[in-house]
Amino acid sequence: MDRETFAANLTRRTFLRRSAGGIGACALAGLLNPEMLFAAAAGPTTVPGVLGTTHFPPKAKRVIYLCQSGAPSQIELFDYKPNLDKLRGSDLPGSVRMGQRLTGMSSGQAHFPVANSMFKFAQHGKNGTWISELLPHTASVADELCVIRSLHTEAINHDPAMTFFHTGSQQAGRPSVGAWTSYGLGSENADLPAYVVMVSRGSGRPFDQPLYDRLWGSGFLPTKHQGVKFRGVGDPVLFLGNPPGVDDPTRRRELDDLKKLNQENLDAMGDPEIGTRIAQYELAYRMQTAVPELTDLSKEPANILEMYGPDVQRRGSYAANCLLARRLSERGVRFVQLFHTGWDQHDDLPNGIRGQCKDTDQPSAALIKDLKQRNLLDETLVIWAGEFGRTTYGQGKFTNETYGRDHHPRCFSIWMAGGGIRGGQTYGETDDFSYNVVKDGVHVHDLNATILRCLGIDHTKLTFRFQGRHYRLTDVHGEVVKGILV
Repeated sequence: MDRETFAANLTRRTFLRRSAGGIGACALAGLLNPEMLFAAAAGPTTVPGVLGTTHFPPKAKRVIYLCQSGAPSQIELFDYKPNLDKLRGSDLPGSVRMGQRLTGMSSGQAHFPVANSMFKFAQHGKNGTWISELLPHTASVADELCVIRSLHTEAINHDPAMTFFHTGSQQAGRPSVGAWTSYGLGSENADLPAYVVMVSRGSGRPFDQPLYDRLWGSGFLPTKHQGVKFRGVGDPVLFLGNPPGVDDPTRRRELDDLKKLNQENLDAMGDPEIGTRIAQYELAYRMQTAVPELTDLSKEPANILEMYGPDVQRRGSYAANCLLARRLSERGVRFVQLFHTGWDQHDDLPNGIRGQCKDTDQPSAALIKDLKQRNLLDETLVIWAGEFGRTTYGQGKFTNETYGRDHHPRCFSIWMAGGGIRGGQTYGETDDFSYNVVKDGVHVHDLNATILRCLGIDHTKLTFRFQGRHYRLTDVHGEVVKGILV
């Protein structure tokens, strides 16, 4: 369609449809200057991501994000507090809690008994990183890890905390960190999505906290940047196979005809979502060949399968998903996110956390080792994190054998490894009760700014204009944590 015909098709109805879709300014520009809108509707740019080039030399080409949904207890895993042993059962001093917000689940408690960890700690690696006995495999890769003990967040309940951690806002609707990465950098593999998500159920309390697709959604970014969820049962991706009675040549002809219809609509309307639809249909067609090969673990060497542990043969398990994360990353997928549920341990924490660590410890460490032996770790950023931490005081039944812990956003521990991160170190400190940060605090916005920096992106410059203002993952906050970078 030539420019004259395109300009003639800019009817009032077209204008209103564009305005309703949040691109009224673009429509107005087209009415005043059809040349501008014609250029915008000509199709997606050939640059893989919007940036075209990074702001800094990237240390990491891709990210694997191991999301521990439900909030692991830092006191049982990484934040060693031996002084709590002699304070067990005593009331948490008011000078430590300082009147800070509590959840409705423990705000009515008459007492806040200090609960020391019943698990032993030891130092590991060249720099003596303290790691719990619950994580012997993770301890074996201590020299690759940067353990951050001083994370803190703003949300105290799971859903807003997960939303905040992965989108930079407690309110739903913003793009996820994976979507921002896809938007900025694109994918290195045209046959696979830039952003893939997998979910596994833990041995602790697997169904306590739901996971919503918006956690890996694209928000107001073009929908092609949302995470594609790989399933643990049936076809790895919905509608991956052709319908019964439809062979591959027939499918190809159907898609070609559909593309022509969508292209006519795109030419008439200039709606970028139509262009996204065309591109995603084509990607889905290519995935019919790429995904079955990707998800077939039968050709993995026996020693690799053994390294990930016995659960690796069970589709949908955390171990199988960790191995798939490596396979996705080596094929150029930009952002892989694994969500593992079951860490929400308000009672009977000792038994619950044992099961969770059994699920995740060996596969997480195997992923680090596997990436390293393939010379991929230096260019792959790996993150292990929950949405907040756990309280020092006990919740629920409190005995010598069992106790629980409530939500705690004031401080918690995560680890990072690989591209751009200096391993073999512990960053940040908490007080003697693991209740408040006392040195080198790291806010969620700081963490996200640092992730983007490892990918070569200035978090203040990766923006998207929506509803009259420019948005970014870190809102108007965030400082790169330079002390953990190589």
